[in-house]
Amino acid sequence: MALRSSVANGGVEKTTSSTPADGGMLPLIALTTTVQFAEVHTPGQEKQKKLLAAEAGHFSIIKALHLADLITELNGFCGFMSILSSMRYCLGNPQSYTPMWFALAFMPFGLFFDFMDGKVARWRKKSSLMGQELDSLADLVSFGVAPASAAFALGLRTPLDTLLLSFFVLCGLTRLARFNVTVSSLPKDATGKSKYFEGTPIPTSLCIVAAMAWCVSQGYVEGSDGVIGGVWGGEQSWWGGVHPIVAVFVGWGCAMVSRTIHIPKP
Repeated sequence: MALRSSVANGGVEKTTSSTPADGGMLPLIALTTTVQFAEVHTPGQEKQKKLLAAEAGHFSIIKALHLADLITELNGFCGFMSILSSMRYCLGNPQSYTPMWFALAFMPFGLFFDFMDGKVARWRKKSSLMGQELDSLADLVSFGVAPASAAFALGLRTPLDTLLLSFFVLCGLTRLARFNVTVSSLPKDATGKSKYFEGTPIPTSLCIVAAMAWCVSQGYVEGSDGVIGGVWGGEQSWWGGVHPIVAVFVGWGCAMVSRTIHIPKP
């Protein structure tokens, strides 16, 4: 004899079957449970999802973007302009710091837009399916790739320097991906916001940007007074040497991916 029952409630389905064994042996009970959690979306999210999935319309993605998403795009714009300014400094006169100042100035503007997109989303009471993904990608450009590019432009250019700067960027990438996966499971306060950041948020790299701005003001850049701390091993060595100051980026990257550092949210 087999008994099969199914219960569906709120997106949860459970199936249980019990089959006795032949030959007078003790009944063998097999329990099989399948749990399916239905995704819950607001009407605005459902509309955006349909617009993004629509096959017709070359510019349907523009209609799917909310105002907060457009502000997030400006964060990414600032990060990219910072990278271009760092490249322009590398190609120009090393004694002319104007492109470097632009590179460093764009990143705080990125933080402004990163702060404002959340404010606008709460003000308009509209959440976006793309918002979280856009925010992470823009943060990676503005607070991960852009600071590393500025450090390269200022003199951290040996092979080992670039490898360690890549480590910093990859730590930021990993931290943002982990946040997207775990944000729903972190403890929440009464308003529904997470109580703390797990690991240092990637925008805190602006502290390093502020330190680089001071170095530029004092002339501690390649081609002038040289990078603070000099270079270990010599750039003419077989391994290219390394600037010890790059350890700041390594430490910051480790702090971003840490699971034991909990920073309360304001």
